[in-house]
Amino acid sequence: MAMRPIALSILLVLSMSVFCASSSELILSDQCPASFEKTAQGTCQLRTLYDFYDSPADHGGLRARLPQVTRNYTPQQIDLGRYLFFDPVLSAKQDMACASCHQPSKGLADGRARALGARQPDGRRTELPRGAPALWNVAFLQRLMWDGSAADLASQAQRPLFAPQEMGNTAQHLETSLNQIPEYRALFEQAFGRPPSVETVTEALAAFQSSLVSFNSRYDRYVHGDTEAINAQEVRGYNIFRGFVARCSQCHVPPLFTDSELAVIGAPNAADGAFDAGAGSTSKDPNLLGAFRVPTLRNITRSAPYFHAGQFKTLGEVVHFYNDTRGHAAPKDAPLKLHWQIHMTRGPQLSLEEEHDIVAFLNTLEDELMLPAIPAAVPSGLPVTTDLNPESL
Repeated sequence: MAMRPIALSILLVLSMSVFCASSSELILSDQCPASFEKTAQGTCQLRTLYDFYDSPADHGGLRARLPQVTRNYTPQQIDLGRYLFFDPVLSAKQDMACASCHQPSKGLADGRARALGARQPDGRRTELPRGAPALWNVAFLQRLMWDGSAADLASQAQRPLFAPQEMGNTAQHLETSLNQIPEYRALFEQAFGRPPSVETVTEALAAFQSSLVSFNSRYDRYVHGDTEAINAQEVRGYNIFRGFVARCSQCHVPPLFTDSELAVIGAPNAADGAFDAGAGSTSKDPNLLGAFRVPTLRNITRSAPYFHAGQFKTLGEVVHFYNDTRGHAAPKDAPLKLHWQIHMTRGPQLSLEEEHDIVAFLNTLEDELMLPAIPAAVPSGLPVTTDLNPESL
């Protein structure tokens, strides 16, 4: 039976619609993320109430200015970085993404004591020596990586991309893979005006990570004048945190709650007993043996376990570690030169109640309003990756 002209026309229209939808060009967002303002140059600049304060960035008081970031990015560069962050195409075997270790559901860390890396020949994933650090406010940091060995986000991105035990890729393979995907070639033209390359990939990842900011916690509301934003116990905890006895804020300086410095605190070895020299593994300076970058305390409640190899499961354990005799847990055979804030015969000798008060205060630093939107799909067509199956160990 011959198909009627009207039915044939409808079929053609439907076929054309499907074709257009499948071949339509993906357009990157031209809008800055929330809390960012587009400048006259077309880049996104963070705006917060901290902009109105005039105390120096290292002041550590309630109303200190945020430090300046070194670079702002366009909305398109940020959005491209978001796609890349969740796309396993960046790994050599295309089976893990940046988001595998920096999961939105786990404080932009992975909930493990030590991160998982590339698959071994037997199919098991490599367990790395250190945990995955959280990414909140990384654009403000002067040092990156646990050992502080990277100076900026773009150069830091190359470490996991090309480390054999992590994503295991090579520069040539990365560029070839992305340039073979028409959608990515088009997106890189939108964002950078040139094809995918190691430089543009790492710049896009840096752009996306610069948008991961957290300055809208209950603590921040308290800073900006809402005296009821935190309760009496949390206020006590804050006062102890900043006080001369505990001196937590000497290293965890508000409003970033880190000073980005390297510090030797006498952390215990990892669970397997292995000593990690930290920054001392890349420096001959004896003062850096066992030194690690001071982490931010923003959203710290979301990223357990704690320290560079997950030595402590809870914040209560962490606070108690600092309250104990300084250096009590340090490896006995390592000639560590403890940070001057740590090198004391006795600890602060806080009461158990005061320890609990500090932990209560740390809960006021929770704010995940700027968690990124996970793409429904990525240009490579691979499954969007946000975790690694623990059973694959």
